[in-house]
Amino acid sequence: MKKLFTLLVALGPLFHTFAQESTNFSSLRQPVSAPGTTPAETAVAISKSFLGRPYVPHTLDVNETEQLVVNFRAFDCTTFLETTLALSLTRHQLLSDPDSVQFERVFRKNLTQIRYRNGIINGFASRLHYFSEWLVDNEQKGILRDVTQKIGGMQVSKPVSYMTKSTWKYPQLSDPKNRQQIALIESAISQQSFWFIPKKQIRQIENSLKEGDIIMLTASRPGLDMKHVGFVVWQTDSTGERRAHLLHASSQAGEVMISAEPLADYVQWNRQFSGIRVARLKETATQNLSYKDARRIN
Repeated sequence: MKKLFTLLVALGPLFHTFAQESTNFSSLRQPVSAPGTTPAETAVAISKSFLGRPYVPHTLDVNETEQLVVNFRAFDCTTFLETTLALSLTRHQLLSDPDSVQFERVFRKNLTQIRYRNGIINGFASRLHYFSEWLVDNEQKGILRDVTQKIGGMQVSKPVSYMTKSTWKYPQLSDPKNRQQIALIESAISQQSFWFIPKKQIRQIENSLKEGDIIMLTASRPGLDMKHVGFVVWQTDSTGERRAHLLHASSQAGEVMISAEPLADYVQWNRQFSGIRVARLKETATQNLSYKDARRIN
């Protein structure tokens, strides 16, 4: 506990810097409430420290040119996931040396790695907009693994075209170059099959889910692969039964929250979702960027 307190004190100047970077930022609670023994446990602890933060879409599109956006004040479901994962990985990479300057550098590197294809920012299309590609890219980086097939999924394929058919939602697609790049990405995703768990089968595989698993909710609508994302948290219901719930930034509730109903019911009752995909943060994920490497990040 003493080590954690020391870490939070050291991180104070860092989060002040982040506050200045985000136009949506006014105040920040310490994002690390308690470290876990694994990155997944720490991710859940950090996620819970953000409970009640507002849901705000399009926070990554505030700049004319694509650049890393850091925002602890408000989230959409994707930025909530990415920010929490980056904080967790950084927390474990610098567990024995919680220097605020190094923490900032490693955090920014990790967030870039998670959010962008091959960890490189190169325009709007370099951001991993579709979760199908996000999952494959971050699995190839060794950060997580797709466990959907392992716990009982079925293989399907689905063409995607949501972004290029909804260009009014993406001002950056008015640029023909961006539109062409996104169209090529959609074409590549459309040719790949994937594993998912239909909504009616989630209750059957629920006991295979672990605290901190990443849940990607597949979309019912044509042209879109996944609609929403969050973390698994286990809670005891009023009946005394332990059930998996969803910790997420909810557009419907307008804030970061834990679903009142179990995950299986949450998905079953929502017509927007057809099922789920499940990813698991690897315990060895932090080995992809050593502390020595972190010191050289600009």
